[in-house]
Amino acid sequence: MAMSDQLRIEIQRNVAASLAEDVGTGDLTAMLIALDTDARGRVVTREPAIVCGAAWFEATFAALDPTATVLWHVRDGEYVEAGQALCDVVANARVLLTAERVALNFLQLLSATATLTRCFVDAVAGTSARIVDTRKTLPGLRLAQKYAVATGGGTNHRVGLYDGILIKENHIIAAGGIAQVFTRAREIAPSNVFIEIEVETLDQLREALDAGAKMVLLDNMDLDTMREAVRINAGRAELEASGGVNLERVRSIAETGVDRISIGSLTKDVRAIDLSLRHIEE
Repeated sequence: MAMSDQLRIEIQRNVAASLAEDVGTGDLTAMLIALDTDARGRVVTREPAIVCGAAWFEATFAALDPTATVLWHVRDGEYVEAGQALCDVVANARVLLTAERVALNFLQLLSATATLTRCFVDAVAGTSARIVDTRKTLPGLRLAQKYAVATGGGTNHRVGLYDGILIKENHIIAAGGIAQVFTRAREIAPSNVFIEIEVETLDQLREALDAGAKMVLLDNMDLDTMREAVRINAGRAELEASGGVNLERVRSIAETGVDRISIGSLTKDVRAIDLSLRHIEE
């Protein structure tokens, strides 16, 4: 995902909300430090990672001290080894101490999402399958995590309920069937919005294709069924596999011939990258 105007606005919103949550009426502990003291800190990673979240990190310090400077030794999307320095920060000492946790939270979380995404992308390298994210994101960080997925080499699915139609089992039941719900979707969908329909069986796949589906999500199918779905589809629609995807299984799924593999764990099961901000002498 490119750094769009919408994303830049979202970064400011993310940072403001996180600082308000953490600082509240003021950082009592930082008041132990003399007001006119300057400090320098260095962020170091304790494990290998794909770096992501520089803009959030910088915006956190800038929100408290517009004169704070961040000197990056790496860029978003770069691979780093354990022990490598990511950046140096020079700021008022109180600001450095107050912003440290929030800034690191963004950098750790988004680097974790980018790193996990890269693992899946590497696992399917050489196949035609793309790794795709979902709406299973941490509350309030939808665009941030989708940016991290793109940074890790993945592909963004719809951002929300407003920019794509994904017809799932309950939609089909409530609308009276696949043909009926697909007809209705084509009636209401703006020209720039895709329509995708979820199927659980090969018979449902045939029905969706007959209805004119161009994007079909294969929900929790085993490998043999996915291979048969690819054969039946014969290139008519873009096929997306979903459900039960992990690093051990993703290569086998990709080799069935599906076009996309969507993985909720990219953004919902995140273990933060271990980073530290060490204060260093000027």
